[in-house]
Amino acid sequence: MLKSILVGCVLTMLTIVIHGLGTVLWTKFLVRRQQEIEHRTSEMLQILCSTALVLLLIQIIEVALWASAWLMVPEVPELSALEEALYFSMVTFTSLGYGDIVIAGPWRLLAGIQAMNGLLIFGWSTALLFAVTAQMLRRRFGIQAATDETTTINRKPPPG
Repeated sequence: MLKSILVGCVLTMLTIVIHGLGTVLWTKFLVRRQQEIEHRTSEMLQILCSTALVLLLIQIIEVALWASAWLMVPEVPELSALEEALYFSMVTFTSLGYGDIVIAGPWRLLAGIQAMNGLLIFGWSTALLFAVTAQMLRRRFGIQAATDETTTINRKPPPG
């Protein structure tokens, strides 16, 4: 049991590193391109679609990492082939949980950790898509995101 929790924590940290690297590199790319973009609707859609695609590819890499880890666990005969491990990892990472492949024994805790990791990563990806959308709206229409006005973290205290 402790071994599966430790493996899950290590894999979670690795996916955070992968996702962090991917999102930082993509964000830097978007910032460099920002001056060239005229913010027409077609360009905005292209940015949103390409951001979603980049995030999807990063998540597929993360799922493949989990799948390779599952293949290295000899006590899990249910996942003896790459296709099975990728399928199980995708279903678990996305929290679909079809139940057609069920892990028995102490390694089933690892599946729960993988699902929690997927939820964390999808939340992060959603936040990035929101941030990209908010930035485009600011530049195109001069619209401030609702959080800019309601956030107390960066708000200056009233004078006096």
